[in-house]
Amino acid sequence: MASMARDLLTQDSVAATLERITASATELVEGCDAAGILILRDTTVQTLAPTDELVVESDQLQGRLGEGTCFDAALSARGERVLRIADLTAGQTRWPSYAPQARALGVGSMMGFLLFTDDEDLGALNLYAREPGAFTEVSELAGRLLASHAAVAFSSARTHAQLEQAVATRHVIGEAMGILMGRHHLTEHDAFDVLRRYSQENNIKLREVARLLCEDGSLP
Repeated sequence: MASMARDLLTQDSVAATLERITASATELVEGCDAAGILILRDTTVQTLAPTDELVVESDQLQGRLGEGTCFDAALSARGERVLRIADLTAGQTRWPSYAPQARALGVGSMMGFLLFTDDEDLGALNLYAREPGAFTEVSELAGRLLASHAAVAFSSARTHAQLEQAVATRHVIGEAMGILMGRHHLTEHDAFDVLRRYSQENNIKLREVARLLCEDGSLP
């Protein structure tokens, strides 16, 4: 687990960090056959770094139905940062629609761990087992430790990616402004205003307007 935590912080992208997190779940958590990260934006579900197609199918099912263990772990409005369902083959009154269809997919037991919440997104680390009763208290403890490290690494990776994107965006906007200033003898303020107005009038993000100008030499 300690080696995994150090390894997480050395990954060079958000995608690589997430893939290491889910791979670690199958390696370190007893009984875990598959893992993935569910992102919830409003009511839209996205699956990241799944280790098995089962993860994608389960997340899509939860998204369509609006219920399920991992869906609840992501929402976590009731303070349930961890959900462990020992046996999905038994009757489940909490998710009457999801449980029987999850069993049909081959899910025997599962756990969900809240990873993060922010203004727009919610995320959970989801662990799946094909056999009922596969996850024990020891499995849950390992999952909690993994999720804690994963949340920190994920946050760090996202922040780094956002900073890189901001720097890249600033660079391309500056390059586009330079083209306009040189070609049309505009001031820096006027060149930026041209990009801004084109962005607003055509409902195109400012960085995309700048990219088009840099690549094509002019705006459509």
